[in-house]
Amino acid sequence: MVRRIQWSGHACPIARAVDVLGEPWTLLILRNATTGTTRFDDFRAELGIADNVLSTRLAKLTEAGLLARVPYRDGGRTRHEYRLTQAGADALPVLLTLAAWGDEHTSAEPPAGRMRIVHRTCGARTRPATSCDECGRPVQREDMLWYRPWRSKEPVPLVEPVG
Repeated sequence: MVRRIQWSGHACPIARAVDVLGEPWTLLILRNATTGTTRFDDFRAELGIADNVLSTRLAKLTEAGLLARVPYRDGGRTRHEYRLTQAGADALPVLLTLAAWGDEHTSAEPPAGRMRIVHRTCGARTRPATSCDECGRPVQREDMLWYRPWRSKEPVPLVEPVG
C-alpha cells in the first residue's frame, strides 16, 4: 500500500486542511455527523462503508478533534458515540460549498431531487451564505435545515457541536 504524504506541518493552510479532511469517506462521515448520526452502526448502514475503514476514519477524526468519542451504555456493555465538536461544526462551510459545487458541476437532476438548504426562520430555500436570499436575515447554523429528498421527505436541522 502506498503511504500518503503528511501535510500537517505544512505552511499552507489548504495543505493542512487536506491532511485532515482529504481522505476518502471523511467528508461523508462529517456530513452525516452534521445531521445527527452518532453511532458506528448507523454510520456503517448509512454510508455502506467497511468496518475497518470506518474505524480508522472515526479514530482519525477524533484524534484531529472534529469528533468527540462519548461513552454510552448498550445493555451490559459500554459503547461509544461520535459527536460533532466545534472544530467539526466549523467544517460546515466546506460541506456547503462542496454541495453547491456538486449541484452546479456534476451530473443531471438526481431521481429524488436536489438537496436544498432551507432557512428555518422564514422557510425559504437559500444558498450557502451568511444571509437568507429571501428575507435577508442572517443564517446561522441553528437556523439552517437540509432537505435531502433521497433520504427523507422532511428537512433535517443541523446538530449543535458538543461543548
